Amino acid sequence: MQQLNYRNALDYAPIDVRKGIDLITKKIVSADAPVPEGYLPLPKCRICQNYKPDDEFTGVCNASMHEPKFMAYADMCAVTCEMFVA
Repeated sequence: MQQLNYRNALDYAPIDVRKGIDLITKKIVSADAPVPEGYLPLPKCRICQNYKPDDEFTGVCNASMHEPKFMAYADMCAVTCEMFVA
């Protein structure tokens, strides 16, 4: 498993493209810096079992009941998605 960075961690709030706040330590950190052990990954479409990729950046959410299926970006945040399955 690859090292989790702050950009993809649940306890990170971005300030801009390069930095943000570690919500546990309250310190400003680089978005690409590795997180300490124990941090949870940010739920994103690319790690959902319902996501089927079309290419590197986009795919389809197969949990959607609508036709045509919902187009989703791989890096789309899924924190509030009721259909997200890790």
